[in-house]
Amino acid sequence: MSLSRREFMRLMGIAGAAGMFPSSVFAAKRMPADLYEVPKFGNVTLLHITDTHAQLNPVYFREPNVNLGIGPAFGQAPHVVGEAFLKHFGVDPGGIEAHAFTFLDFDAGAEKYGAVGGFAHLKTLVDRVRAERGDGNSLLLDGGDTWQGSGTAYWTRGMDMVGACNLLGVDVMTGHWEFTYLDEEVIKNIAEFKGDFVAQNVKVREEALFDYRFADFPGFDEDLGRAFKPYTIKEVGGVKVAVVGQAFPYTPIANPQRFMPDWTFGIDDSSMQEVVDRVREDEKPDLVVVISHNGMDVDLKMASRVTGIDVIFGGHTHDGMPAPTIVENASGKTLVTNAGSNGKFLGVMDMEVKDGKLQDYRYRLLPVFSNLLAPDAEMVEYIAGVRAPYKAQLEEELATAEETLFRRGNFNGTFDQVICDALRKVNDAQISLSPGFRWGTTVLPGQKITMDNVMDQTCITYPETYRREMTGADIKLILEDVCDNLFNPDPYVQQGGDMVRLGGLDYVCDPTASMGERILDMALDDGTKIEADKTYVVAGWATVGSQSPGEPIWETVATYLRDIKTVKIEKLNTPKLKNVTGNPGIADYPFM
Repeated sequence: MSLSRREFMRLMGIAGAAGMFPSSVFAAKRMPADLYEVPKFGNVTLLHITDTHAQLNPVYFREPNVNLGIGPAFGQAPHVVGEAFLKHFGVDPGGIEAHAFTFLDFDAGAEKYGAVGGFAHLKTLVDRVRAERGDGNSLLLDGGDTWQGSGTAYWTRGMDMVGACNLLGVDVMTGHWEFTYLDEEVIKNIAEFKGDFVAQNVKVREEALFDYRFADFPGFDEDLGRAFKPYTIKEVGGVKVAVVGQAFPYTPIANPQRFMPDWTFGIDDSSMQEVVDRVREDEKPDLVVVISHNGMDVDLKMASRVTGIDVIFGGHTHDGMPAPTIVENASGKTLVTNAGSNGKFLGVMDMEVKDGKLQDYRYRLLPVFSNLLAPDAEMVEYIAGVRAPYKAQLEEELATAEETLFRRGNFNGTFDQVICDALRKVNDAQISLSPGFRWGTTVLPGQKITMDNVMDQTCITYPETYRREMTGADIKLILEDVCDNLFNPDPYVQQGGDMVRLGGLDYVCDPTASMGERILDMALDDGTKIEADKTYVVAGWATVGSQSPGEPIWETVATYLRDIKTVKIEKLNTPKLKNVTGNPGIADYPFM
């Protein structure tokens, strides 16, 4: 890659200000043959995966073309997409890494480079890096959202992924969607996990402490009320490393609390600071890292407020960041990373730790291309065994995709539209609502859409559908609430998902406006304006409060696909946007 003198000096200034050298920014344009040549550096290597969402086999996954940053987040990572992303991180266009990190020319790149991820290919890469670093010189961290996102994970209650992670060699993990199984299933799975499960912010409700059902669980601390170990200590390359866990703080809000009635979560800087201070005082570690499922914006804010953390390995928002963000706080600097999703990336942070301090580092976020990495034979056998009881069901061909079907972006993706159209058609509804989940894989044009693909998009433990009447005012309230979750300028108010997906309804959105004023000009597909006091027939799924009465969403989508046989989106219910011109978090958007 060639840099102008001005760009070179700008990057050198960043490095100097950080007191560290962000070498990944200066990496030359890499070809597939040398993508995985990562020179050994330092004495400690931390490997990081997150948000794999139970994808045991290779998949296609298209990165977003809309990831808007509003207010202080404008133009800052992770809120840059497409060419702005390449420029921000110094990645050359047109190569294998440009394909991995952006949506640009996605179909052509997918055809050229193939599928990504897959635990058999990921294990080959993990084993290679660990072997190059030497025995005992590395840790593998998992940021959570691992046990959910596929048919086999649903049917085995996450146990398929526990086995896969044990075989992969995960040392430490935290969680989010893990908690959407029944609490006794969570405890059972953690007991089977061979690594450490850490979550300093998950506590037992005070009223449940008197007769707590899991009082004999090894991670439970009755005195502090913590349900799980807050941290673990590991010796890596002769260095003492403390790994603190931060589970998704809004789990009982974003997901049904009925699955975890005795546990509280939350974001509390003082609690995290207390844990970090206690760890540093009592354990005397050389390095303190946090394995987090906050979401990157929340991690950035936490890093600015909590001192004593060297690195935050983040997840939840599925942001594949080729370089860490360096955050200053009252006592120094903290590196903040995020390693994408769906098993697509492996983060590799090599560190030089001396005299009880992080002195320097090198970071690479490695795309896991299944065409370039031989699958690990033992993992292949394990995956085949996991899938065998469900193979016929998963491989049923439901329809053919005539265009790229994807989910990932602040507003409707094409597979989201398929789900919304299915809800409307099968339930004879005027409007459909589908959650703004960020997990879900991609189907290429010409590919068969299998039941496997549908489960990848819909597989949760509360999949029931509904059909009900709502007023126009109710619908606007829902849209405003989700929009505030997405675009509130305070990261601690955000929950890390995307905008609710819609079928049969258009609107105008102003992400820069205040709560209650972002959603404008709602209208049905035929142009009829939505009236506040008029009722409309709405179909949806994934209710968080109480269980809905309808069939699982995957049955609805499968019925729809079997009927239409080929999928070409007739209309994408994506809103017109106001006041986002020039925002580097949006590109190739149809209604600018």
